[in-house]
This record gives sequence, C-alpha cells and structure tokens, in this order.
Amino acid sequence: MGEPARYAPPQKRSVTIAGHETSISLEPAFWRALEEAARAAGQPTNALIARIDAERLESPTPPNLASAIRQWLFARGRSP
Repeated sequence: MGEPARYAPPQKRSVTIAGHETSISLEPAFWRALEEAARAAGQPTNALIARIDAERLESPTPPNLASAIRQWLFARGRSP
C-alpha cells in the first residue's frame, strides 16, 4: 500500500520560465523523474524545464512543453 500508484492522472504545477509563469500538467511519475534529473544536474527543476523548453523551441515543429518534457525524459532514460 505504501507504493505510489502506477497509473495516475496528470498533476498541474505552476513553474517560472524566463520570468514568465506557466502551468504544466504531468503525471506524478514524470514529475518525480524530472525532479531526479534536476538533482542529478545540480540545478533547480525550473532551470531544467527552461533548458528543455529552449531545446524544444529549436525544433522545426516544436511539441507542447509537457510533451517535450516527457520525450526528453524518455531519451535520457535510454541514453547509456
């Protein structure tokens, strides 16, 4: 019972990117993975989100930010 649910609906959180507040909806597993990635990089979660946002905007067809975060985390998990 102490184990987090495997499936849960997205949770909306407010974040500040480049001085602007925005809301992002991610499932709890993605929030945990994002927070772990930020800790591993030695930076605040908002700073990592800003980095992912800047990278996604360089794409010819940028996805929405939540989708970009999920894809970034997936690619990170697949890296050796």
